[in-house]
Amino acid sequence: MAGIELDYVVPPPDLADYVTLFYDFSADVPLFEDIERADHAQLRFRLSAGSGSYRFADGTEQDAPDVHLVGPTSGATCVRAHGPLALFGLGLTAAGWAAMVGVDASTMLNRVIDANLVLGAGRLDAVAAAIRLAQGVAARAALAEALVRDLIRGGVRQAMFVQHVETWLAATPSPEMACLIGTTGLSRRQIERKCNTLYGFSPKLLARKYRALRAAVALVAGDESVSDAVDRGFYDQSHMIREIKQFTGLTPRQICAEPGVLARLTISQRLALGGVVGPLVSGT
Repeated sequence: MAGIELDYVVPPPDLADYVTLFYDFSADVPLFEDIERADHAQLRFRLSAGSGSYRFADGTEQDAPDVHLVGPTSGATCVRAHGPLALFGLGLTAAGWAAMVGVDASTMLNRVIDANLVLGAGRLDAVAAAIRLAQGVAARAALAEALVRDLIRGGVRQAMFVQHVETWLAATPSPEMACLIGTTGLSRRQIERKCNTLYGFSPKLLARKYRALRAAVALVAGDESVSDAVDRGFYDQSHMIREIKQFTGLTPRQICAEPGVLARLTISQRLALGGVVGPLVSGT
């Protein structure tokens, strides 16, 4: 991992409902290629020259503009960028997506778009220029915090529903829809519609995604053996392997023995944040 670094900054309390983490990523290599796990939506600022692209789980391949918005992803994504690469980004929670972006997340599932088209070129141009000049991830995060506060000021607030969903996801490896219906007081159809709008896909797929990601992290952390991980709600070991492969791009054996750079950095850094951020961030 020589020449490749990932640093996180935890959002302040007033933005914790909207941003998962701020981060700097750099790769001092001629060409960077790796696999990103399924994730929240991301707002990313390329700080270096060059070009990059994403190949999503549905086979779609798109180039990445200098300032781009990646929609929520339903599976592992292949990333490719000419280096040396320097990138600053922030993860958007479902509540953050509603307040800052405001479009149906399912229309951006497994897609990337020029962020200026959604968030406004005038606003982003100045912020992007300042972020490129700032020194260090803390300084860049401070600029991004101001941008987020500006974006959420007039946005739609969905924090309460998102909190219900994330509590539901964290409570058990295979949460039942009846529990979410009881907590929210909404019908199954209403919940499915809101999850598609905010998360990009159904609550069933959302539960599968987090079950697989948490199992993968537990394996890497050494908290569980492969056989123990099966007890996280998988039918059997083959089912667990397929699910982890879909959402991380790697089999359990690969994750433990030969994970890619992004998998190693993401898992180790997020595990270190346990107790500082919520379990759906630190545990996935």
